[in-house]
Amino acid sequence: MKIIGQYLSTFALTRGLALALLASLFIYTAAWGLHLPMLHTLIAPLYYYLLLRSKQNVWFWTGFWTGLLWFWWIALSFLHYKMPWMIPLVLLAIAMVYGALFWIVAYIAETFTSLFAPRLPSYLHTLPSLLLKGIGLLAMSYIHPFGFDWFKPELLMVESYFGIDKIRFAFVLFALILTIFFRRPLMLLLLLAAIDTKIPQTLPPEEATIRLLETRIDVESKWDESKQPAIIKTLLRKIDRAIAEGKQAIVLPESAFPVFVNYDQALFDALHKRAEKITIVTGGLYLDKARAPRNSTYIFTKEKITVANKVVLVPFGEANPLPDFLSNRINRFFYGNATDYRAAETPTDFSINGKRFRNAICYEATSEKLYNPPPKRMMVLSNNGWFVPSIEPTLQRLLLTYYSRKYGTTIYHATNMSPAYIIVP
Repeated sequence: MKIIGQYLSTFALTRGLALALLASLFIYTAAWGLHLPMLHTLIAPLYYYLLLRSKQNVWFWTGFWTGLLWFWWIALSFLHYKMPWMIPLVLLAIAMVYGALFWIVAYIAETFTSLFAPRLPSYLHTLPSLLLKGIGLLAMSYIHPFGFDWFKPELLMVESYFGIDKIRFAFVLFALILTIFFRRPLMLLLLLAAIDTKIPQTLPPEEATIRLLETRIDVESKWDESKQPAIIKTLLRKIDRAIAEGKQAIVLPESAFPVFVNYDQALFDALHKRAEKITIVTGGLYLDKARAPRNSTYIFTKEKITVANKVVLVPFGEANPLPDFLSNRINRFFYGNATDYRAAETPTDFSINGKRFRNAICYEATSEKLYNPPPKRMMVLSNNGWFVPSIEPTLQRLLLTYYSRKYGTTIYHATNMSPAYIIVP
């Protein structure tokens, strides 16, 4: 009972919430359209400092509230499946997963310290816990619950004057650990080794020769077969307008055409014909020879037609990461026995007007796998209709900024139900 009381104490709950608010501030200021790099340069190390000094009960609640504040929008997708009763269960599951992740890091650090600290000189007793918690924060970027990899502790610094690569993040944590251990504020000067003022710019989609399309088609309309002919007609008119304006290429969002394009001959021919005058990059479904569905990008040019299949599928949304005996039951209960999408093994690169682009479809653009080897340019097609209105498009943009900053990649982003943009490193 005493242990449970430690976790239900007002101090642990409120301190954990306060730390989670600090960890989430950069997302919500960005969602409100505020660009505050100096504020985030101060807030990020303050958060790490306070977290490193906290006990494992506070770590649990920090992870719990952080999971909610960062990822509550995941539960919105159940509204589209007509299952609002699932929302509180999903929210609790998200919070508990990240609460457990934080708790495990702190538990390992404090357990190791309690076992080995007595063998160390008394003045070193607190050092192992601090170092192990710092290592845990560095390692969290590589821990992906159910394959979902949108949580990165260093993301707090993405719009700050600190670098976001692992070496600079380690310098930040090391400086804070030494400050706590020696109780010498001068140690904070070591933070200067982590400074990097090159923050990528997010620009409106005004590329002179490429039209990045931003559509506003809600999920229910997109997948309503009775409305699809009107949607297709509207999108073809937008392509015709881009041709009339002299654009060399037009990029449409993920699943812009919500049909198996390779089996819709009329649509396929309409796009192929227009590709005589403009390069068309568009999202659409693809049915392969084994009758397996794929989420794909179609690239129509005058010379050829390329299909770039998605490499990294959305956990639960496109492919179930659980063992087959559980996966089949979940698919049957939630998705009407729908078949999982099939992933490609490697990313696809393609050219527009002599410029090479890495293809990425929504979620996979925020995965490390798509940046190996690092592309100079990436073309991202997204459908954010499942999660709006929410912070999901903002968090997605911050993650794309993170990878743009890390790998020097210019990212072009065509979207549905959120603004399109270009990120320039």
